[in-house]
Amino acid sequence: MELKPLFYLSAFLFSLGLYGVLSRRNALGILIALELIFNSANLNFGIFSFAWGNPAGVMTIVFGISITAIEVVLGFAIVILLFRLRKTSNADEVEILKG
Repeated sequence: MELKPLFYLSAFLFSLGLYGVLSRRNALGILIALELIFNSANLNFGIFSFAWGNPAGVMTIVFGISITAIEVVLGFAIVILLFRLRKTSNADEVEILKG
């Protein structure tokens, strides 16, 4: 199996996620773009696990997916709390998290 298209897909997902993080102002859009970045990293772990025949990459993918799920839950909880307090989900207008 040719691995180059999978690496191109991973690079495309990472680039799309990076563009989304840098260009979005909405907190939910930023979280979705971060998900694309994490998925591209998991895809790379899977590609290298398949190429080298090492099952440790699959365990890393499972661990990464669980960490990503936790990040999504906490991120959405923070966004909902900020929306309730400030009536906005715009990341530029939020100053409540500054210590």
